[in-house]
Amino acid sequence: MTLTELGFGNIGEDLWAILFLSTRIAAALLAAPLFGGKTVPVPVRILLSISLGLFIAVWLPLPPMPEPFSLAAVVALIQEAVIGLALGFVLQVGFTVPLIAGEQISGTMGLALAVSVDPNSGMQSGAVGQYFSVILTLIFLTVGAHLLWFELLIESYQLFPAGEAAFGAAQADNIVRFGGLALATAAAIALPVVLVLLLVQVTTGVISRSAPSLNLFALGLPAGLLAGLAALIITLPILFEQFEDLSGVMLERAEQLVALP
Repeated sequence: MTLTELGFGNIGEDLWAILFLSTRIAAALLAAPLFGGKTVPVPVRILLSISLGLFIAVWLPLPPMPEPFSLAAVVALIQEAVIGLALGFVLQVGFTVPLIAGEQISGTMGLALAVSVDPNSGMQSGAVGQYFSVILTLIFLTVGAHLLWFELLIESYQLFPAGEAAFGAAQADNIVRFGGLALATAAAIALPVVLVLLLVQVTTGVISRSAPSLNLFALGLPAGLLAGLAALIITLPILFEQFEDLSGVMLERAEQLVALP
């Protein structure tokens, strides 16, 4: 059965089908970093979820719907919510990479106390981490990864039919492995700057041992800060490539979630 128009005779069934199909989308938007932040109003996310649910109901043949307010309907809704949360959580894990890398660099540069409130999450994060996060967001939007993610979210209804697919151990293992890859990526991003700062600290330590009269804090902190800023500027082209590759990996992992048997 394909939903081609809304009639008053079966309006209850049509509304139930649209709400059922919107569950996965609403959960994905809630977990995704760009669309689930506090800067996006809740009514906007609800309207977008219902609109995409209506589009999917028109575009795809509807599977057999469970009876509303039944145990099967509750189980099916939970399955849809879990699938949507997984698709959004993959992006959430990927967008924590710049924050982790920024924290590593900030602690080495002496900017651990330079924190501010992140408007998306409402939590405090370092200045370098927020800078990296803005760069990743701009690159993610520039390459059109958000559109590809929406396309994957819609196509997931073909790969994982609504109410007929369950989130299994293979999908959970894929998310865990991506978490390990995210930590390795954050370390790779922070490694060049941290190495430069390590050399500066070693040099400062040697100078302080050679001339004990020098103030180590007055010499080491400005030198580390200037060296860190210079290293960030020099490694910026590499950072762009790493964030672009990270955007592609996030989409690949999200695709694997709905492609795994």
